[in-house]
Amino acid sequence: MSKMRYSRRSILKSGAAVAAASALPAPMIWAQEIKNITLRQFGTGVSNLNEVGQKVKEELGFTLEMTALDSDSVTQRAATQPDSFDIADIEYWICKKVWPTGNLQAMDTTKIKNYDKIVGIFKDGKLTPESVVAQGTAPNTVGFVEGPGSTAFAKEQTQWMTLIPTIYNADTLGIRPDLIGRPIESWAELLNPEFKGKASILDISSIGIMDMAMVCEASGKIKYGDKGNMTRAEIDQTIAIFTEAKKAGQFRAFWKSFDESVNLMASGEVVIQSMWSPAVTAVKSRGIPCVFQPLKEGYRAWGGGLGLSKSLTGMQLDAAYEYINWYLSGWVGAFLMRQGYYSAVPATSKDFMTPNEWGYWFEGKPAAEDIADPFGKVMAKAGESRDGGSFYERMGHVACWNSVMDENQYMVRKWNEFIAS
Repeated sequence: MSKMRYSRRSILKSGAAVAAASALPAPMIWAQEIKNITLRQFGTGVSNLNEVGQKVKEELGFTLEMTALDSDSVTQRAATQPDSFDIADIEYWICKKVWPTGNLQAMDTTKIKNYDKIVGIFKDGKLTPESVVAQGTAPNTVGFVEGPGSTAFAKEQTQWMTLIPTIYNADTLGIRPDLIGRPIESWAELLNPEFKGKASILDISSIGIMDMAMVCEASGKIKYGDKGNMTRAEIDQTIAIFTEAKKAGQFRAFWKSFDESVNLMASGEVVIQSMWSPAVTAVKSRGIPCVFQPLKEGYRAWGGGLGLSKSLTGMQLDAAYEYINWYLSGWVGAFLMRQGYYSAVPATSKDFMTPNEWGYWFEGKPAAEDIADPFGKVMAKAGESRDGGSFYERMGHVACWNSVMDENQYMVRKWNEFIAS
């Protein structure tokens, strides 16, 4: 099937398609009919980008309709409306909520051309053979099932994946060094009264609670058994600490969207906050100092992938596999890496990046010349190095993953009480 797909693609691109029609009627039918195919994809704005849809039309011939939603809306749609989408671009912690509903279908890894090049984080959970799997909903723990139709996660790698991994990163705090004026080395600084009224965290419960845990543990206030699976007592204690800080005026705002975080930091209203790497990039591209600050306690990581609706069949299912294989072939990975994310298949992304870009983004080397984001804006000058260093330095210091806990419903209720307090 994989070979058929790639022969079809080559025929689509080749001027020899007409000559090949009599010898290869099936691919010719594919070439004619694929133009009529539309795949409906939804996910967060992190990776549902117009540029990707345009490239799909150009290189694969069919239409990819993308809808960008916030994380909570993504979760709700995937869990309740399986006929409203073909492809779900979701995070692994969301998969833990959605997969048991049966709304997604298991994907056959033998159809994934670059499966062997996917980083170990998504297979056995280890970046290197010596790595320890971090706390929280690590991608490998929800990445496999025993077979088609299974709603339970497999404990080890199988032929069947829940999501085909695409994107991931190690997150930390963003800071304005020009407005802080001293080194920041710990998550505990988020609650430092020095930053009263100028701190912020994100208002997405399953992510925000992990930032809270990093802060509380770093400050010595709580020692968790497992930050990614707190007890009710640990949830209560964590929320109480942040509620007290909120009532004391520590926080300027709570953000949900990428743009909100960028505007808070760029305006100087906030000087330290939960932040995503591309948001820091966006602030820096405006000529404003901003650092994605490495912290001694490590990073909070997340990963995402593409899942397929249980309703997807026939030629549309074939097109979806074609799209996923194309996604992992390098162009998209390079596009995402220029924003500060990592590709699930770095080896193919390297082919679509200059040696200077690869050295800066992946290897942590000083830039030989200016570094631009995917839209051409300069965000690092020659001689600068990436915050946190190389891929292995950053992903090798992950302390926890975004998580869905056993006490998730209780945690969400307590989170909402915190936001409303």
